[in-house]
Amino acid sequence: MSILTIVLLVGLVLIIGCVGYLLTKKPSLSRNWSPDQELMPSIDFLDNGALYIKNIRNAHYRSVKDYDIQHHDKALHLEDVQTAWLAISPFAGMGAAHAFLSFGLKDGTYIAVSIEVRRKKGQRFTPVKAFTRQFEIMYVIATETDIIRLRTNHTKHTVRLFPLQAEKKVIRDVFIDVLKRADKLGKEPEFYNTVWNNCTTNIIRHARRFSQKPIPFWNLSYLFPESLDKIAYRLNIIDTHLPYEATRDHFDIKELAMSANEGDDFSAVIRSEILLRPVD
Repeated sequence: MSILTIVLLVGLVLIIGCVGYLLTKKPSLSRNWSPDQELMPSIDFLDNGALYIKNIRNAHYRSVKDYDIQHHDKALHLEDVQTAWLAISPFAGMGAAHAFLSFGLKDGTYIAVSIEVRRKKGQRFTPVKAFTRQFEIMYVIATETDIIRLRTNHTKHTVRLFPLQAEKKVIRDVFIDVLKRADKLGKEPEFYNTVWNNCTTNIIRHARRFSQKPIPFWNLSYLFPESLDKIAYRLNIIDTHLPYEATRDHFDIKELAMSANEGDDFSAVIRSEILLRPVD
């Protein structure tokens, strides 16, 4: 047997061993979690559209690594849900971005839902690790002050906050679908996957179940979600009449977010210059 053959056989055994290990590895709810992701949200679905959301996060950040964690619960009715917003926050270049949703309620508050890797203490995200079953996935349900201000004020990333144009029934159906998945992940863990189980692919699945728009089952933007807004714009899902590049500029709320003071209504401040369906 030649040396080349031996090398190839050893390589094949190693590949099979690695694949076997990854396939047998199981997700868990019990690890030494990062404090900001220690509590999973849970939802009580009550009668006649009543909901009770537990463990809504509202972290106060002094820096990315220095923060105070608070959680609260909220009772609401499905009819309280009025609007839906798509946020896209680019980072690291090459089309990399984090996409998340926010839902506006009748009382003027917002519930943000950010689909993220669930990190252990000291663990950092990398796309390669996320592809090889190194992270579980979680739905962080939080205030906008938490989710958005972390990015605009501390990681210094742009956030584009797009109002979505859809019937209230569709918005509420998506909201319930999102909450059901968030609740399920608190009982049945899954691994995050860079390609097919990430922030963008989950948002797309939720939207496709209820939207009448021809949202693609798959698109390269799902791997490089900075341009996810291009699909939404083309399908007239974003509530605007502006040209595409002007839409991006108009719904960039980074400067507004950084101008908000402690005690301000953060969600009101970041929307204070947003015009729905503005005229060119």
